[in-house]
Amino acid sequence: MDVASGLNWQAQQTALSLLQQHWLFSRELLTQQLRDLSQQQFAVQPLREYYAPLREDECHALGIAPHSQGWIREVLLLGQQQPWVYARSVACQQQMQRSSFDLATLGNRSLGEHLFKQNAFQRLPIEVSPFPLSWLPAQLNLAEYSQPLWARRSCFAHAELQVLVAETFLPSFWHAAQHASALD
Repeated sequence: MDVASGLNWQAQQTALSLLQQHWLFSRELLTQQLRDLSQQQFAVQPLREYYAPLREDECHALGIAPHSQGWIREVLLLGQQQPWVYARSVACQQQMQRSSFDLATLGNRSLGEHLFKQNAFQRLPIEVSPFPLSWLPAQLNLAEYSQPLWARRSCFAHAELQVLVAETFLPSFWHAAQHASALD
């Protein structure tokens, strides 16, 4: 467990409902799953893209030195015009500079879709953890939310380049997913 961050990334989690397990451990393309759930009312809303030292847990997952400089992309994945998922993707800056993959010009396109289309990338195992509310964008207004939010992450690896994608599922997503599963 990363005590400083409160994160406890694990490959299994028994405290999850069946619905949570289904979504958090699915290896399918999340973008397509969200498109289907939202009846094609899906969008990527870029928040920030920048270079900065990566968090300790991110460096550990990428197998790089602590506080390494990295590329960071934060977006909201919207379903039915509601923020459903907060996604933070990171990669080592040096690895990106040596790579032929240009990830820094995605704009409002899905990174996951881009990585899945590149058959060269291998997805490594998914890990899940409760995610600190204080790390989410203030615009989500979740300060009063009392339930734990769950996040998943996995590395996409190709040669020297590894991209760590972490996705935090927001309350509006779980409401939509529960509603859809009740209709099935």
